[in-house]
Amino acid sequence: MALLDGAQVINAIEQDYRLPPPMDCPSALHQLMLDCWQKDRNNRPKFSQIVNNLDKMIRNPNTLKAMTPLSSGVHLPLLDRSVPDFSSFSTVDEWLDAIKMGQYKDSFASAAFTTFDLVSQMTMEDILRVGVTLAGHQKKILNSVQMMRAEMNQIQSVEV
Repeated sequence: MALLDGAQVINAIEQDYRLPPPMDCPSALHQLMLDCWQKDRNNRPKFSQIVNNLDKMIRNPNTLKAMTPLSSGVHLPLLDRSVPDFSSFSTVDEWLDAIKMGQYKDSFASAAFTTFDLVSQMTMEDILRVGVTLAGHQKKILNSVQMMRAEMNQIQSVEV
């Protein structure tokens, strides 16, 4: 019986399932945890990157105010380590390149998704309409859009 339970745990992890964030865990900290749990050790942050991230959080406590909503029922899959916060990009094209989805630049442009405000409001239907047909690509773009939306909400709540 214990062997079977272990196989289920392992299977869930292989399918990118991760436990939801601890209660009252800031979303920035939970994201750092997810990054550390990347399957491929080369995609995990280096110790110095973890220290830098924690240092930035301590120096800017506002980043720790945004909590990961527990009620969303969404178990975030591991997000691509190559995507720092979206505010480091100046164009949608740069963002697409960073998440390794540059092949959709023309599609996004022709569908008029040319600003982060517009992209952050994208739904799965919009992603399909843009012409992203591969499920893995849809998931990657949607996850990045959700992170972008969360960061933009965080920035707006800090400014208010």
